[in-house]
Amino acid sequence: QVQLVESGGGLVQAGGSLRLSCAVSGRTFSNDRMAWFRQAPGKDREFVTTYNWSGGSEYYGDYADSVKGRFTISRDSAKNTMYLQMNSLKPEDTAVYYCAASLRTGTNRRRIDAYDYWGQGTQVTVSS
Repeated sequence: QVQLVESGGGLVQAGGSLRLSCAVSGRTFSNDRMAWFRQAPGKDREFVTTYNWSGGSEYYGDYADSVKGRFTISRDSAKNTMYLQMNSLKPEDTAVYYCAASLRTGTNRRRIDAYDYWGQGTQVTVSS
């Protein structure tokens, strides 16, 4: 049984940092089949970041414009855990953050319907 469990959310002041974790159990996914999304109150769930495969064993982060330069995705394969380092946080980053994993290839990794598994989410609140 596949499970994704997020942790690391909390309350932080604007300009601060948080690191979210997504622990995966039940199977291993390649970097480019995992992603972070978020959902702010009253808004649709939106893409935050994933990996794109650039060949061989190389991957690079693909980021939504709203977080580019502030957020960094990373992975510890030995721990089967994905991370999201969030710096220079803004009040508009307030949302529930979800990690997601996909079994499929050839899909648009920025789309919610590309993913088969979701975590329960972790709340991030940024105060002004």
